Amino acid sequence: MTDPTYEFTRAITRRPSASISDGLRAKDIGTPDLDQMLKDHAHYVATLKKTGAEVIELPALDDFPDAVFVEDTALCLPRGAVLMRPGASSRMGEVAHMAPALRDQYDDLREISGPGHIEGGDILVTGREILVGRSDRTDAAGVAELAEIVREWGHNLREVFTPPGVLHFKTDCSLLDGETILSTRRLDASGCFEGYRVLHVADGEEAAANSIRFNQFVLMPAGFPRTSEMLSNAGYDVVEINNSECAKLDGGMSCLSLRF
Repeated sequence: MTDPTYEFTRAITRRPSASISDGLRAKDIGTPDLDQMLKDHAHYVATLKKTGAEVIELPALDDFPDAVFVEDTALCLPRGAVLMRPGASSRMGEVAHMAPALRDQYDDLREISGPGHIEGGDILVTGREILVGRSDRTDAAGVAELAEIVREWGHNLREVFTPPGVLHFKTDCSLLDGETILSTRRLDASGCFEGYRVLHVADGEEAAANSIRFNQFVLMPAGFPRTSEMLSNAGYDVVEINNSECAKLDGGMSCLSLRF
């Protein structure tokens, strides 16, 4: 039996659009290069496929510059999926475009009806619970509505808090296996991971915290050598993928796929 926290048979991705330069960003650190992003995205998809998983590749959505970051639109669990209600108004329409793909995969598809907001980037599913970080994009009402839904499927949900100035909870953490979390020191200091095995990214390499464990691989952004070495020494099979262009839009490894 597979571990649903990091062993997957399918993933959904979406091709970056030509409108990507209009994507949201907390701080302007440059305009994304579409050609480079397409190359990096192809490497990402190829790595997922290398594990033997089926990758459902959706077309670009020119009307939604941030639609490449599919993780924010839904939460995929073994018994069902939940369509999110993004906290950024410009991204609300992405959910309707994701719904048909998920209906093809799930018999039980729910949705956050509001008035609260919640994005997938704030949700970390571990071997024992679902952690949801409150942030500028995820509020208390959104967390409460999700808690009611997943309770029906046998999941415990625990609300935690994203550090000030950090876009999403998973900007600062990721799951390495059912009981092991990769985290920044600032997030771990909050105590939200008590009882878990926590590995810290190297100081100055905080952006490496947004990695993903997908079957046998840990996909992490390139350019963080000390964190990469630490993970390799801990026994993980690391694949580094250039993330320079997604980073200009506050995006990372987890943002680029829905995994189930």
